[in-house]
Amino acid sequence: MEWHACLDEYEKLVIRMSTPRVVIDNAVCPTATLVKVDSARRHGILLDAVQVLTDLNLSIKKAYISSDGQWFMDVFHVTDLNGNKLTDESVISYIEQSLETTDPDRSHEFDGLTALELTGTDRVGLLSEVFAVLADLQCNVVDAKVWTHNGRIASLIYVKDCNSGSPIEDSQQIDRIEARLRNVLKGDNDIRSAKTSVSMAVTHTERRLHQMMFADRDYDRKPILQHKVDLPVVTVQNWVERGYSVVNVQCKDRTKLLFDVVCTLTDMQYVVFHATINTTGDKAYQEFYIRHSDGTPISSEPERQRVIQCLQAAVERRAYEGVRLELCTVDRQALLADVTRTFRENGLNVTRAEISTTRDMALNVFYVTDAIGNLADPKTIEAVRQKIGLGKLKVKELPLVYQEKAEREEQAVGVGGTVLLSLGSIVRRNLYNLGLIKSYS
Repeated sequence: MEWHACLDEYEKLVIRMSTPRVVIDNAVCPTATLVKVDSARRHGILLDAVQVLTDLNLSIKKAYISSDGQWFMDVFHVTDLNGNKLTDESVISYIEQSLETTDPDRSHEFDGLTALELTGTDRVGLLSEVFAVLADLQCNVVDAKVWTHNGRIASLIYVKDCNSGSPIEDSQQIDRIEARLRNVLKGDNDIRSAKTSVSMAVTHTERRLHQMMFADRDYDRKPILQHKVDLPVVTVQNWVERGYSVVNVQCKDRTKLLFDVVCTLTDMQYVVFHATINTTGDKAYQEFYIRHSDGTPISSEPERQRVIQCLQAAVERRAYEGVRLELCTVDRQALLADVTRTFRENGLNVTRAEISTTRDMALNVFYVTDAIGNLADPKTIEAVRQKIGLGKLKVKELPLVYQEKAEREEQAVGVGGTVLLSLGSIVRRNLYNLGLIKSYS
């Protein structure tokens, strides 16, 4: 009996050592909530912590990461997207419970759905063709995310059978779906790299998208357009005396930036031993001290260049290119096929998409450009809205370049001149889209 009692205490100790300890503090910092995590170190634990916070759309303003020996310690300074500290007790409790679990990567959000993974060469109208095929095959799209980068596309689409509402498990139907989608992705010139797969296993969607684009080697492809601004600056140097490789990332700050960088380092089998994250204004500064999982630093120039390329790609994949269009309407069969066909018929290219349904409502976000990746003509956007429904499709967050273009045009014609798209009209249009004024004309 005495032996069993000792064994029980030992098991308790193991559980205590392997379970993260989480403290959430609103008293120390006047501008942010501190989330402190300590735990026994294991591969991927930093990513797990960052994933929990970013899935709640929290902004990580600062972070200090340290891993000494076999122990891991984190301090995150977080706010909501409005820059406020966390005060909702349900959110705080959720963070504590999620960070203390040992398997945060397992999501039950998509239980009962079939996951479709697609990668291939991006082109105008591709998404329209994909959704048309799914509608024809009686697949109801419940949720989806679509990323494009350097001329490549990766998409994770969750579907169920339109008639039964159940996941698609029939092997013949799965084969038909894969074959039809593969033909769409191949087009005329992508016979080798187009890939489709159907799975019942659900992983973290955005992590999986990073993995899909990494496997597709999007980082090693030349961008189609060269007009991008605010490109991320990534440097990698070795600290020989301490046996670390030091990675610095500087770029424009945005939500989920830290997740994208840490996700890529983790999936490339690097371990983050120490890190400092800081933001100043709209700029983010991240420094990581990393080694391979076997304890060695980066050992060659090709490897160093590969890390730089992969991290730049990880930051750029989620870049918001184009006009943000938000669709909110009653869900119905073939809705996405009809909406994206309207985009295609008007020469709009979807650079990113986030599809979701809540009960019987479709809540979708699209980022669109013109056919060659330039700014879409506002007249085209309005024509599309007229076709789909002004009350259903709203314009949100017009890119800053639209405002800069308007300012240049305003200066060119003079203060008293007539400007087709002035800064004032942009503001009035946004107020109209938000329902705050009745007309922007």
